[in-house]
Amino acid sequence: MSEAVISAKPADKVETPFRRFVSEFAESKVALGALVVFIIIALLAIFAPWITPQNPYDLAELDIMDGRMEPGTVGGAGFTYWLGTDDQGRDMLSGIIYGLRISLTVGAGSALIACLIGASLGLLAAYAGGRTDSVIMRLVDLQLSFPTILAALMILAFLGKGIMNVVIALVLVEWAYYARTVRGTALVERRREYIEAAQCLALPTHRVLFRHLLPNCLPPLIVVGTMQVARAIALEATLSFLGLGVPITEPSLGLLIANGYEYMLSGKYWISFYPGIALLITIVSINLVGDQLRDVLNPRLKK
Repeated sequence: MSEAVISAKPADKVETPFRRFVSEFAESKVALGALVVFIIIALLAIFAPWITPQNPYDLAELDIMDGRMEPGTVGGAGFTYWLGTDDQGRDMLSGIIYGLRISLTVGAGSALIACLIGASLGLLAAYAGGRTDSVIMRLVDLQLSFPTILAALMILAFLGKGIMNVVIALVLVEWAYYARTVRGTALVERRREYIEAAQCLALPTHRVLFRHLLPNCLPPLIVVGTMQVARAIALEATLSFLGLGVPITEPSLGLLIANGYEYMLSGKYWISFYPGIALLITIVSINLVGDQLRDVLNPRLKK
C-alpha cells in the first residue's frame, strides 16, 4: 500500500494594496526612471551645502575675475568649473543645485498650501450644496477665467518680490484646480451609504469631511497635486525670468536663465543653457511620474 507524499508549498505572499500599487507603477520603465531622476534631483537640492564646491551666494567665495569662464575651465580658486561661470564668477553647477532648492521649495510649498485650501473648499461645496456650493464654485469659475500667468503677475506687482510673495501668488492662482477636482469626486461619494450612515450618527461635519469623505477623494487629488507641482515650478521660473519672482540674492533656475539671456548672442550659451536643461529635466520627470500615477489610480485611463 503506497503512502501519499504531501509536499508543502510556501504560502503565496498576500498582495497588499501598497504592493499592488508599487508593482503597477513599476510597469512603466519610463515613469520609474523619471522617479529615480526626481529623487536624485531632490537629494541634490537637500544636500546642496555639503556637496557643492562653492556657495554661489556667499560674496566672499566669488571672484569677479572668474566671470563668464567656459565649461571645464580651472578658476583662480583652484577647482574646475565643470559647467562654467556666470558674469559674477558664480560656479554654474553650484548655482543650479542651489537654484533647485528654491524652485522645489516654492513649487512643492505652494502646491501643498493650495491643495489644503482648495481641497477643503471643494469638500465643503460638495457636502453642503445649495448656496455654499454656488458661491464657492462661482469663485472657482472666476479664478479659472483669468490667465494664470497674468493673475500671478498682477498679484506680484502688488506684493513685490520675495519667496513668500511668490508662494502666496501661486497659491492664489492654483487653489481653484484642487477645489474643482475634489468637488467632482466628492459629489459622487457623498451619495454613498457610508456618508449617509455618518450623517445618521450625527457625526460632526469636519469629521465626516476629513475622515470619511476626503480619503475617498485622494486618488485624483494626488494626480492633480503632482502635476501642479511641476506647473508651479514652471510658473515660478517664468515669473523670476520676467523679474517679478525671487530676489537676486536667492536666485532660482528661472532667474539663473534670465541672468545669462543677454549673453546668449555673444556665445556665452552655458549661463542660460544648463539651468534651462535642469529646469526641463525637473518638470518632465515630475510630469512623467504624474502620468503614471494617473494610470495606476484610474485604470480606465490606461488605454
